Amino acid sequence: MCGIVGYASKTVSEAIALKMSEAIRHRGPDDGGAWIDQAGGVVLAHRRLAVVDLTDAGKQPMSSADSRYVIVYNGEIYNHLDLRASLPINWRGHSDTETLIEAIAAWGVEAALKKCVGMFAFALWDRAEKTLTLARDRFGEKPLYYGFAGESFAFASELKALKAHPDFDDAIDRDALAAFVRRGYINAPRSIYKHVKKLPPATFLTFKDGETNCKEYWSVLDAAIKAPREDIGDGEAIDSLDFLLRRSVKSQMIADVPLGAFLSGGIDSSTIAALMQAQSSRPVKTFTIGFEAEEYNEAPRALSVANHLATDHTELYLSGADAIAVVPKLPELYDEPFGDSSQIPTYLISQMTRRSVTVALSGDGGDELFLGYDRYFLAERILKRIGWIPSLLRYALAKPFALLERRGKIGDRLAKLSEIAAFKDEEELYLRLVSAFKRPSEIVLGANEPPPISAKAIGDLNRKVRYLDQVDYLSGDILVKVDRAAMGVSLETRAPMLDHRLAEFAWSLPRRVLAREGKSKWLLRQVLYRYVPQKLVDRPKMGFGAPIDRWLRGELKDWADDMLNVNRLRREGFLNPQPIAQKWQEHRSDQYSRHHFLWTILMFQAWLEHNRI
Repeated sequence: MCGIVGYASKTVSEAIALKMSEAIRHRGPDDGGAWIDQAGGVVLAHRRLAVVDLTDAGKQPMSSADSRYVIVYNGEIYNHLDLRASLPINWRGHSDTETLIEAIAAWGVEAALKKCVGMFAFALWDRAEKTLTLARDRFGEKPLYYGFAGESFAFASELKALKAHPDFDDAIDRDALAAFVRRGYINAPRSIYKHVKKLPPATFLTFKDGETNCKEYWSVLDAAIKAPREDIGDGEAIDSLDFLLRRSVKSQMIADVPLGAFLSGGIDSSTIAALMQAQSSRPVKTFTIGFEAEEYNEAPRALSVANHLATDHTELYLSGADAIAVVPKLPELYDEPFGDSSQIPTYLISQMTRRSVTVALSGDGGDELFLGYDRYFLAERILKRIGWIPSLLRYALAKPFALLERRGKIGDRLAKLSEIAAFKDEEELYLRLVSAFKRPSEIVLGANEPPPISAKAIGDLNRKVRYLDQVDYLSGDILVKVDRAAMGVSLETRAPMLDHRLAEFAWSLPRRVLAREGKSKWLLRQVLYRYVPQKLVDRPKMGFGAPIDRWLRGELKDWADDMLNVNRLRREGFLNPQPIAQKWQEHRSDQYSRHHFLWTILMFQAWLEHNRI
């Protein structure tokens, strides 16, 4: 795992590129370097976290054997040994970087990308065609930002590296800020800055003669619109998923450094740990953090699973003070506003894990692929019960309940239900279900919220919601959270559930196989039961969060008071002070819980202060 930066311009400077790469040293503390083509007007730089081929043969920037291409690359190509078998090359080392660049030299960028199984972001300079290519993995596990800084076309793994370019423009995109207020994150292609974009997942971009062109090489939508296999039986589905998961886990256990796994005791992480242990000759290292607050403490569940699997288990119990101490680090760690409070325990478990290993496997993607969220079923129930009522009539019937919001917690729940019930169509129903705040235009001054991602090509509501989660929430929230937290402590994370072949298999399955008997993730559970007794893992789903609601009334109250000060908000000029002040007062009164909305606002305020904008 690494960090990449670079830029193209009429004149380029190796010193500037190295300064940019130094800003993301945490992504690659083991080595660094730069390569410059002054005549071609491009410079590439790299920070290395050595995981595969620790010798100089794995160093970057790396040139192809024929010297035509130069690459800087962040990620892992899990099937790179299979790709090597198809390439008649006199290999210099055994890194997947060398495999990737030689695959591109042999087959071209798009064909090579389609053959690769992995997580990655890379920049490739074609010396013959004078073309810069940027590419990103299928689900967006690895980040890649790009944009113009003055006359320079620049790219980087993180925004802090782009900010190190002398011509960086820090103008804020208020429309992106509105999207952030709604969901707590900013998804591709926007970023918090007007002049910087995120490269969308499963996409490669070419830059030549001042022009950019983007192209998809894989699509979740293509899988989502195909009719499921109604003929598949339970046994075949379970066997197939077991095989695919075992293959994915085994391929992601390849490393030349110590490796382990996050283990929460839930279905997803327990499955990954079980399949790792089943394919390992020695105890797998597993890691869990516990909290004093019982409602957030997953450690006992994880310990039960670890004991059954006989893993080498480490757990660390944290106090509220330990977690709160992370809060000042968040704006630097996440680089742009990020409002998912599970960022705190994610950072803490990454920090603990890094003391023992350099690579950790996780269960990320299991909820999105195998129907793990309540909203998949809630959306269907809502549509079945009131979807037949015309939308204008639903809105008229729901409106009076909104007036009950300020009459205690029952009124609060009715008001929230009224907001959900007033949906126009299935896509808006999804948006209302997942929004932290449903009217961001009331909060962000001078903003026009970007339109949501469309799922109109998908007819089935359940598949529609899963699709939107995979292309929006997964890439914009979950994978961002894990990447920044882990790479902030120089830990590489891998997500075996996000092998695209496994994802395509999940999309091919009918609903009855994925969820059944009132249980989410029925199929995934059947695989897990082969390795772990059902009684150890069949427990209510717990969120991996922190007691933000309580902290805002206690330890974080003074900090929040300062950040949400009406005069401060008015002076900064981005947010409307009045509704924020009202929500803050309601939360402090302990009559309402407004912590989701308030944490989102506080994360923007903390980011704004850190960046001195």
